Amino acid sequence: MTLTEVPAAEQEQRPDASSAASVPASAPTASVLVQPGAPGYTTVELDPTDDADKAAMIDVDEWAFSFVYPTEALENTHFVPEKGRTVGVRHERDGLVAVHASYEADLRVPGGAVPAAGLTWVGVHPGHRRRGLATAMLTTHLQRTAERGEPVSALFAAEPEIYGRYGYGLAARSVDVQLGRGVALRDVPGTEGLTCSLERASEDRHLALVADLLDRAARPGELFPRRDAHLRNYFAEVPDWREGAELRRIAVVRDADGDPRAFCLFRRKESWGPTGPEGTVRAGLWAAVDGAANRALWGTLTDLDLMGTVRLGGLAVDAPLLGQLVNLRSAKLRTADNVWVRIVDLPAALSARAYAAPVDVVLEVTDTVLPANAGRWRVEGGPSGARVTRLADGDPTPSGLALDVAELGAAYLGGIGLASLVAAGLVREVTPGAGAAAAAAFGWPLAPVCMADF
Repeated sequence: MTLTEVPAAEQEQRPDASSAASVPASAPTASVLVQPGAPGYTTVELDPTDDADKAAMIDVDEWAFSFVYPTEALENTHFVPEKGRTVGVRHERDGLVAVHASYEADLRVPGGAVPAAGLTWVGVHPGHRRRGLATAMLTTHLQRTAERGEPVSALFAAEPEIYGRYGYGLAARSVDVQLGRGVALRDVPGTEGLTCSLERASEDRHLALVADLLDRAARPGELFPRRDAHLRNYFAEVPDWREGAELRRIAVVRDADGDPRAFCLFRRKESWGPTGPEGTVRAGLWAAVDGAANRALWGTLTDLDLMGTVRLGGLAVDAPLLGQLVNLRSAKLRTADNVWVRIVDLPAALSARAYAAPVDVVLEVTDTVLPANAGRWRVEGGPSGARVTRLADGDPTPSGLALDVAELGAAYLGGIGLASLVAAGLVREVTPGAGAAAAAAFGWPLAPVCMADF
């Protein structure tokens, strides 16, 4: 689903932002359309700029996700599915009954970024389930992603049970946090010269600031769609999605020279209990470039008058805020699955990232959906990058690890250790000790996270 489809209380709101950095030219168009096996169904191109296709897409999405797309959302937000990247399935009698789309994006990886297809809007009408429509769409998506030359695909899974069978692996976990007002935070050097202002959020005043700080603070796992419509939607107002909360505000931390160091888009919602105010701060899109700015930001937002609770989601499992809490038990924490990654072009994907330690390992990979990835691959490199080569049949070089492409996707961002996957029985260690050595190289100092529900 897209950001613009979910009520504020459920998704208030996590980064779905365009990078301020320059990006490569647009990916080439793709033409593959895999047809369902069931009779009466046809996979078709959709044009999100066409009123009839747009209305049909929204109807399918409302059926698939059990929600109503408010009129104000159509009027006040950008409709973000992209022409040339949106595909559906039509039934001979019922019309459009399934849809999916992808965003042209860049995925942050250890040491850099890689072009990526952000899979989204995957939905099937409940009256047309179990007929192979999702398989046709996802196979279409992966083949078109390969055709466009995008080495990876990423998604947030509405139903995690589905996507592993198509080669997606859970590449990052995240933490949702609830804090009480005035929660004790540790002192951090460097906060003395920082100030935090509270302002009404404005696209005209704050869009460039938000884009710059998101780019500077991004970790591996962050997905940046190349169209700025995604980021602009964070400044849109849809009354139904506020659910009684105020209009969006922004907290901005600046240094003594006035340069921005952190921000958070947020809303407050008043509430009163028997003993007084019990309001809630709903923290949404945010970023901080260092620990001092992070401390200044949350020190302000956890001490607002008439508020009793601060809620924020999508934190990395090693987020600075968690380390700055004096008493971790004072927070209510929930760990969730975060972004899923699918390796589409194995040599391109593995050579696009850096490695935390020297690596020389042969990976024996299976991939039933994209057979070009299957085989034995030698990965040689280190912190400056890697060379990835396919070993010919009969090459005597021993394999280090045997794994499915889904497990390779899980390990790709450096947050899910290959050694832990070996311990779980999901990766087979062909050469003793290969799991630990590969884990040291594929790991990364900061845990990955994607704060975008796309």
